[in-house]
Amino acid sequence: MEKFNRLLNLMRHSLDDLVQAIGGFIVMSQVLDDMYISLTNGVVPPNWEKIAYPSLKPLTSWFEDLKARVEFLHGWLVGGNPTAYWISGFFFPQGFMTGVLQTHARQFKIAIDELDFSFEVIMAEEPDEVDERPAEGVFIYGLFMDGARYNRETKSIDDQMPVSNNYFFSRPINVD
Repeated sequence: MEKFNRLLNLMRHSLDDLVQAIGGFIVMSQVLDDMYISLTNGVVPPNWEKIAYPSLKPLTSWFEDLKARVEFLHGWLVGGNPTAYWISGFFFPQGFMTGVLQTHARQFKIAIDELDFSFEVIMAEEPDEVDERPAEGVFIYGLFMDGARYNRETKSIDDQMPVSNNYFFSRPINVD
């Protein structure tokens, strides 16, 4: 949450500074100029990107993703531990997974270096389909595979589905 708060504070202050600079009330620094150009082009500004989580999304999608991440954390803060955690919504998912190991180690009085993860895919496809937390461990969602997919019927990892080719044309195109 601290990292998200730091990012949100930077965004708020730099946007205020940009408005002031555009109005001629403060000097337009190189950082603000770069920010203005990025915002105009629909790209995440470099000063935000520097302290944000890694993302290749354009500005609009990135901002929607940021709002979803903050809403998830806010729900967790206000409503307590969720039944399922959005693993890809964290700044540092490895830290969350280490915390899960530490909690389990303390609960069962086991040395943390003796623990390892095991995974089970459940039939629920959306986090709100999960009614209660597991007896041990946590439910997570938001994992992605590159070049593969999970086959629910065979409960195995398969080749990814063919990508539709949108480059078919109804008539030939002449190129001079």
